[in-house]
Amino acid sequence: MNFERELAVARRIATRSADLSLKHFERGVEMEDKSDDSPVTNADREAEVFLAAALEEAFPDDGQMGEEGVSKPSRSGRTWIIDPIDGTRDFIRGNAQWGVLLGLEQDGEPVAGVAHFPIMGKTYMGAKGGGAWCNDRAIRVSTVDRLDRAVICFNGMQNNRKWAYRDMVMDFVSRFWCLRSMSGSPDIMMVASGQADVWVEPSAKPWDLCPMKVIVEEAGGKFFNFEGTGSIYAGNALACTPAFEQLLRETFVKPEYSKPRA
Repeated sequence: MNFERELAVARRIATRSADLSLKHFERGVEMEDKSDDSPVTNADREAEVFLAAALEEAFPDDGQMGEEGVSKPSRSGRTWIIDPIDGTRDFIRGNAQWGVLLGLEQDGEPVAGVAHFPIMGKTYMGAKGGGAWCNDRAIRVSTVDRLDRAVICFNGMQNNRKWAYRDMVMDFVSRFWCLRSMSGSPDIMMVASGQADVWVEPSAKPWDLCPMKVIVEEAGGKFFNFEGTGSIYAGNALACTPAFEQLLRETFVKPEYSKPRA
């Protein structure tokens, strides 16, 4: 199955949803804090309602799971995982690094996804066995294999005090050519498109990861979590080019690193 229709629909409705959210973005929004201390706005909720309705119309037998509470059981073995505005903090502050993420999971495995970043002017897509694309151009991970020429993206540094690996982070990232930390999803897309080589995400939900896993793997990259598996439900994630997989596994795949400190 090539998922051409699924990607076409997801791209169309992600673009439309972003256009609706841009109206909020341009005039400013008020935020609330959710129970996990992450922010939410009316734009997030309105966008998720729109996306859920559009997916229901196109794929009525598929299930749905959304960051802002959309939930629908699947009759097809497939579930759409929805992040209506990924990067809400950037959205609130008027920064460009926010987007719409739509991933399709089949029998528990991500198989297709779209990540649309309207301000950045980039739409990434990928499907299992079908390659990865940015704005209709095929993308591949880089061939860099030297640490002193490699770019690392490390997200969530503001929460570093929570993690058991905190005392080694600066020494670890100092081994790389440079460090970038723009936002979770744009950073992993830098790995997928050959602009960065390693991505560390200490805290993430399935809606943050579903399309990203497909896209980065189809671009030739590696995706796994701090437990060493490919699950998007572990609460964290790592991605890299093949050259740095062993280094990441040796550094971060440890039981004490997979959960925050008490």
